[in-house]
Amino acid sequence: MEILIPLVILAVIVVFVISLYNRLVTMRQRVREAWSDIDVQLKRRWDLIPNLIETVKGYAAHERQTFESVTQARSAAIAAAQSGSPEQRAQAETALGAALLNLRAVAEAYPQLQAVQEFKDLSENLRDTEDKIAFARRFYNGNVRDYNTTIQSVPTNILAGMFGFTAEQYFEMTDPAQREVPKVSFS
Repeated sequence: MEILIPLVILAVIVVFVISLYNRLVTMRQRVREAWSDIDVQLKRRWDLIPNLIETVKGYAAHERQTFESVTQARSAAIAAAQSGSPEQRAQAETALGAALLNLRAVAEAYPQLQAVQEFKDLSENLRDTEDKIAFARRFYNGNVRDYNTTIQSVPTNILAGMFGFTAEQYFEMTDPAQREVPKVSFS
């Protein structure tokens, strides 16, 4: 009977540690899944951009600088995707978003372009994609918050440190200037 009590206590501790470990693994996988969802939406946006640019080019050929900035921002975003860092990707994607706002502002200045069905479809798809990106970012950041809170809380912080679970980065804008509405001038 005396040996049974320590064995039961040991078994409870082992089950508790296994449970905590499995919880950490599950949460880490949710963060990775959420990151993958962001990646899918960003790639969808990247695919829509060249078509949108070509459609607008026909009506606003003199807006070359706007087209170049969107193209460069798209290339930078694709390159940042290779780094894997949420912070670098967020910066590149924020710059791309600002360039797209400029492109939309240019497009709005041409009423005849607004009547072209292809432009309408592309704009609607891009707007839908932007909404999905915003949702995916919120979902990812929520999972990162939960995961980071868990690995920093007692007693899971001990287990997380032992097994190499590290904090994840949020996907967020860091530059306040990137939050400003772009100004378009035709002078």
